[in-house]
Amino acid sequence: MTVGAPTLLSLLEEKPGEFVSGEEISQKLSVSRTAIWKQIRKLEAQGYKIEAVTRMGYRIIERPSRISPVELTFKLSTRTFGRNVRVHEVVSSTQDVLRELAEEGAPEGTLVIAEQQNQGRGRMGRSWVSPAGKGIWMSLLLRPNVPLLQTPQLTLLAAVALNRAIERVTGLDIGIKWPNDLLVDGKKITGILLESAAEDERIRYVVVGMGVSVNLEASDYPEEVAAKAVSLRMACGRMLDRTELIAEILKEFEDLYAVYNASGFETIRLLWEARSINLNKPTVLTTASGRIEGIPRGISEMGALIVEMEGESMQTVYSAEINPWEK
Repeated sequence: MTVGAPTLLSLLEEKPGEFVSGEEISQKLSVSRTAIWKQIRKLEAQGYKIEAVTRMGYRIIERPSRISPVELTFKLSTRTFGRNVRVHEVVSSTQDVLRELAEEGAPEGTLVIAEQQNQGRGRMGRSWVSPAGKGIWMSLLLRPNVPLLQTPQLTLLAAVALNRAIERVTGLDIGIKWPNDLLVDGKKITGILLESAAEDERIRYVVVGMGVSVNLEASDYPEEVAAKAVSLRMACGRMLDRTELIAEILKEFEDLYAVYNASGFETIRLLWEARSINLNKPTVLTTASGRIEGIPRGISEMGALIVEMEGESMQTVYSAEINPWEK
């Protein structure tokens, strides 16, 4: 007989807060200790936190939360954003799921959420750590009536929306690293990825992917990521309600998007510049054309970074990796 996670889970759930010995589990399920341990690891991958103590056994000390569409709808204060929502347990990427819905004619504001992504991705093709039940992994559909050249404006809008919403919920001091990375004490807490489809130089739709590391612990990060990433839980010292945070992000995003559609980019530009950690500091930008050294001075009306070069000439940059300039 093989152990199924639900069967093992039911044994642990029978005695909340108490240890269940490995011997008892082994006898009741007729399996080896090795098989038990493998199933414990599967439960941990689903978001359960299980304590294992020699001669005492196993007990659940933290259960994963689940995002409920009903609960989210109840907490929403938006008009359209998130009103059409799909919640999945596991997907390759919420970007892929929502792009299919967009091609089928899904309305603006459609939201796809996943408890876990196994191929989550960020800017520059990087993978994104998105374990089950611990973060916000979602994609939002926009159908803006703007030229394709203005897509960078929407990238900055997304960064400002997440910054304002997360600061309001957590009380953390969050900065924006150009163009849309949110940082706490120099460590990344979110990933934002915009993918668009266009026709005749006008945007058909934009899929805004948002990954927020909410309740991850240090052990959830691979070693190569741990030094430069942090979760909101680690930064503010408490667990956060993911559904509440999603509702706040959608409200802020919808409000700023309405301002953008009514009045243009200027308000968004000023809000972004006020939160930037890069402006007026010597910087190195790595672009597809090579290395640029200069001092970012602001954002152009199209959403590009304006960089002051040696000799006080100005250059606009639309896409680059940005880092402090260390001589």
